[in-house]
Amino acid sequence: MFTGIVEERGTVASVEPLTNAERIAISGSVVLADVRPGDSIAVNGVCLTVVDIGPDSFTADVMQETLKRSSLGSAGVGSEVNLERAARLDSRLGGHLVQGHVDGTGEVLVIEPDPHWTLMRISLPAGLGRYVVEKGSITVDGVSLTVVGVDDDGFSVSLIPTTLAETTLGSRRVGDTVNLEVDAIAKYVERLMQGTFL
Repeated sequence: MFTGIVEERGTVASVEPLTNAERIAISGSVVLADVRPGDSIAVNGVCLTVVDIGPDSFTADVMQETLKRSSLGSAGVGSEVNLERAARLDSRLGGHLVQGHVDGTGEVLVIEPDPHWTLMRISLPAGLGRYVVEKGSITVDGVSLTVVGVDDDGFSVSLIPTTLAETTLGSRRVGDTVNLEVDAIAKYVERLMQGTFL
């Protein structure tokens, strides 16, 4: 479980193709401070398990399903990624509850800079729109954000200068693909309202 508060930007150091998977090494510093094999680290919002640790990087295996459902499938050596260690129960919850289970990807449609914030509009894959509400939470590339507007085609978020400077969202351009995770609570509520139980 994560909070969507990015701790640092890392860089993909290597990508090794495996059978129906990839092994990727990601450089960082903050997230390596107390990491151990088996720990979870969110990489652009994707929960990955640390399998090996080097002096300035960690290695994780990414299965085919994750490569297909997220932007990690197109990440190459040198790609910048947002990194966050798993949340601790004794710390503040600065963002919202994030599982690290990407629901799909969206495309950056519009970027409108402003002196105090930047408006970013992102498309929504079919079937996810019903979970996104104005003033609700959404995770974009692992960043916890508040939805400022939503319609049938997509949603908008306002990004403050700190978010632009501290995460990869500051380098996103129109046409880029981003990972999306909707609020898990909405999906559970929908399931309960359907009244179907196993």
